Amino acid sequence: QVQLVESGGGLVQAGGSLRLSCVNSGSIGRIDGMAWYRQSPGNQRWLVARISSGGNTMYDDSVKGRFTISGDNAKNTAFLQMNMLRPEDTAVYYCNVLSYSPAEGWIPVASWGQGTQVIVSS
Repeated sequence: QVQLVESGGGLVQAGGSLRLSCVNSGSIGRIDGMAWYRQSPGNQRWLVARISSGGNTMYDDSVKGRFTISGDNAKNTAFLQMNMLRPEDTAVYYCNVLSYSPAEGWIPVASWGQGTQVIVSS
């Protein structure tokens, strides 16, 4: 059973940095990638960054140039380095493991963890 645990969130001033960590303490079959999502109050959870097992990355336009995703699919760990944080980055951040198929694209396959809260003050 996959159990994702996110950490590293906190309160930071605009312009500051945080590094989020994600560890999967369970077992899972093939992993095609890992990703970070965020959800702010009143909004749906959406994809922030993704890294494939081959190391290819993808970022939402809102975080390009500021956030960097890294990870080790073999160890089921992922990190999100967040620089130049803005108040609009305030959200609960979640990670997940991904599977890929041409028919469905990238799909999160694990149950969601508790997430880690990031608050950016202006």
